[in-house]
Amino acid sequence: MLPVVAIVGRPNVGKSTLFNALTQTRDALVADLPGVTRDRQYGISKVGHTPCLLGDTGGFISNAEGIDYLTAQQVLQAIDEAELVLFVVSARDGLMAEDEEITAVLRNASKTVLMVANKTDGMEVETALADFARLGMGDLLAVSATHRRGLDAMMSKVDSILPPAESGEAEEDTDRLRLAVIGRPNVGKSTLVNRLLGEERVMAFDQPGTTRDSISVMLERDGQQYELIDTAGVRRRSRITEVVEKFSTIKALQAIDRAHVVVLMLDASEGLTDQDTTLLGHVLTQGRALVIALNKWDGLDPDHRKQVKSELDRRLQYVTWAQRVTLSALHGSGIQELMRAVKTAWHSALMDFSTPELTRVLQQAFEAHQPPMKLGRTAKLRYAHAGGKLPPRIIIHGSRTDTIPDAYRRYLVNKFIRHFKLKGTPLVIQFRDSDNPYKDRKNKLTRRQQEKRRRLKKFIKRKSRK
Repeated sequence: MLPVVAIVGRPNVGKSTLFNALTQTRDALVADLPGVTRDRQYGISKVGHTPCLLGDTGGFISNAEGIDYLTAQQVLQAIDEAELVLFVVSARDGLMAEDEEITAVLRNASKTVLMVANKTDGMEVETALADFARLGMGDLLAVSATHRRGLDAMMSKVDSILPPAESGEAEEDTDRLRLAVIGRPNVGKSTLVNRLLGEERVMAFDQPGTTRDSISVMLERDGQQYELIDTAGVRRRSRITEVVEKFSTIKALQAIDRAHVVVLMLDASEGLTDQDTTLLGHVLTQGRALVIALNKWDGLDPDHRKQVKSELDRRLQYVTWAQRVTLSALHGSGIQELMRAVKTAWHSALMDFSTPELTRVLQQAFEAHQPPMKLGRTAKLRYAHAGGKLPPRIIIHGSRTDTIPDAYRRYLVNKFIRHFKLKGTPLVIQFRDSDNPYKDRKNKLTRRQQEKRRRLKKFIKRKSRK
């Protein structure tokens, strides 16, 4: 395991900006508003010589209530698991009462602390940092996270404190399944992630919009490594008014693009809404494996369950390949079935296809039902081969393939899905017109025939004159 470094401080001191600068990513949501970050966000530092796991946290407010209280609990958990804490203050704002409260918390935690004064650009550093000396937290490091000034010196100090990392620790596990949980606000995404982890890792609160950022968490379950991505709830564009929520929506859509498998969570009591179908469209556009999870199923009576299933059968005919699972994230029922469906979808999306078998299935499908004629001619399909994974892609070679309608493409997709028993993943078919090796020869024969016909006409004309 990499050593963990927690970034803590009061709201709006630039913790997420510092996190992004050190990880050289845009993983943490940043806005010039207090309280944007709520959950813990982790990433590997790319600055300094010792790889470490950085933990970004929300702004700490003591004696808070509601969501602010849950945010504070997330900060305390980050401090507890860290080997080193970067205590960030704002040089521009000076010493605040909240900074003194955080100092007391850190002293009680008995952790190694480095105090970092951010937002020092354009300031007389010594004068700006004088007030913070009375906190008694040791040397104060001056940085500007926005302009990336002072970060190398700060991480050199971090390197001197952390134990040296073993080679290969920061390498990415290629066998790790990236699983994104998406859905509308308040459908139970964070509750599901916490249930899978067995701890209150992300904030679950009975208020839409609790999760603002996409939070990645590592998990090992039944011998399989996972990266769980909890995303912010996505509402209709017309209802999004806050700038932060717009960025949250973008991050959720980016999570779909990163994921191997997507779990689309629906509120079973509300059924399939227009916003759910919009999210489903994003998943299909990205070609991601998909599991549809009906949450809060335990709260429905038998008649309501029957009605919901009937509606889904009618409205989701275009994604019959997607598996559906009923569950209760709050009580844990249906979790095993969900994870089995996720692994099945992942294995289907990574399946290997041999060219002979693909060609045999193609020929059987072509003989059973040929594509319709267009301008008196029909397409010919010769052979097929694999073209990629995640999603699986099949390349079909033939002639006049531009005349093949979408209905026949869907017919072939269903044939391949049934033959290979694919579950939970879309299948992409691409047609390519093969070059005709006899094309030039045909042209030559045509010219030869034309010359022969011309000579025959001359001969007949001479005979008729005689």
